[in-house]
Amino acid sequence: MRFIDARSYTAERPWGALDITEIDGATVRLHWTDQPYVWHVNDGSEVFVVLDGAVDMHYRSGGAEYVERLVPGRVCYAETGDEHVAHPAPEARILVIERKGSI
Repeated sequence: MRFIDARSYTAERPWGALDITEIDGATVRLHWTDQPYVWHVNDGSEVFVVLDGAVDMHYRSGGAEYVERLVPGRVCYAETGDEHVAHPAPEARILVIERKGSI
């Protein structure tokens, strides 16, 4: 068994990650960041759970841009093809589950 205190995890760089495990081709990773990611389009499904801090999830749909505030316990599910970028407010620890090698 392994126990991780997500609230105390800090990576060496923004979006650095602690690989927790791989389950049937999906990775489970704990990320820390104090900087926005980059706009990208998912090439696979992704589950994004804020464990500590907050994240403003910017996404585009139907030609419009939206922002959803994610706080601890709020889950974001992004499907293949969803265009989005995460902005920590001001820093966050996030659990991400996605296909291994996905962007």
